[in-house]
Amino acid sequence: MMNSCSRPAGRLRVGLVALVCALAFPVPHGARAAAAFPLTVRDALGRQVTIPSPPRRITSVAPSVTEILFALGLGDNIVGISDADDYPAAGLRGKTRVGGVILNVERILALRPDLVIGVAGLQQGQLERLIRLGLPVLAVEARSLEETFAQISLLGRVTGRGAAAGRLLGGLRARVAAVERRVRGRAPPRVYVEIWGEPLQTAGAGTFIDDLVRRAGGRNLMADLHGWPQVAPEAVVRRDPEVILLTYAGRQRVAARVGWAGVAAVRRSRIYELDPDLVSRPGPRLVDGLERIARLLHREAFSLP
Repeated sequence: MMNSCSRPAGRLRVGLVALVCALAFPVPHGARAAAAFPLTVRDALGRQVTIPSPPRRITSVAPSVTEILFALGLGDNIVGISDADDYPAAGLRGKTRVGGVILNVERILALRPDLVIGVAGLQQGQLERLIRLGLPVLAVEARSLEETFAQISLLGRVTGRGAAAGRLLGGLRARVAAVERRVRGRAPPRVYVEIWGEPLQTAGAGTFIDDLVRRAGGRNLMADLHGWPQVAPEAVVRRDPEVILLTYAGRQRVAARVGWAGVAAVRRSRIYELDPDLVSRPGPRLVDGLERIARLLHREAFSLP
């Protein structure tokens, strides 16, 4: 005898029974994910890219992409990584390295990837070469925390890990909100960020670091500049930063610079070294960088329970 989900009936009855059956016997998560494919998205090169099914063999040619893929639980699906990849260290063992600034195309082809993911701004020429060879390529780009979150969401969608991306983003957004609550209403210290010391290179508007400093309750003294400009030592002294953040190991050298003894950050010993990966890679660890900067700028706010 047929069950209630298959018994013939009139159109209305069939519709009602179908709804009841859908609620009583929900489609498994994997089946729902599969139903979303083929999926067409616009990538950072402005191309319409169609992903026929969740990729099983992914080559990531950017450390930030690799970190996101691991955070989404896709470590076993990654067959190729860039020479610059270093996190998560344990997960990278045994992965094939496919080059850095210049990609090893032959090695990538040998891996038979069903998706290659790279960064448009840094690797456009290399990615376009792979596209001409017929490889399935997705280009991504992010210049702020929000754009990084959008990138995580995109990678979740194209890999069939949308639910995992949602959970990851929920946790990251909660941590960002917690930082912003802690620093809200506090006077923003004047911050100078130094990317390199010979010559002096800083972070201006349109960079991850500028975004993180602002969210952490600081005022980037070089926000009137754009990108990663060089600046004169006299310009830094004249703007008198209260906090100096370095993305390299050089605290003692900065403190000893001729003519910098009167700078507020030097007088108060508020020169700090940051892990550059936490403030420059558009991945989940940017929030680690945000928390670190906020604690350095507003120590009193984070000493509270």
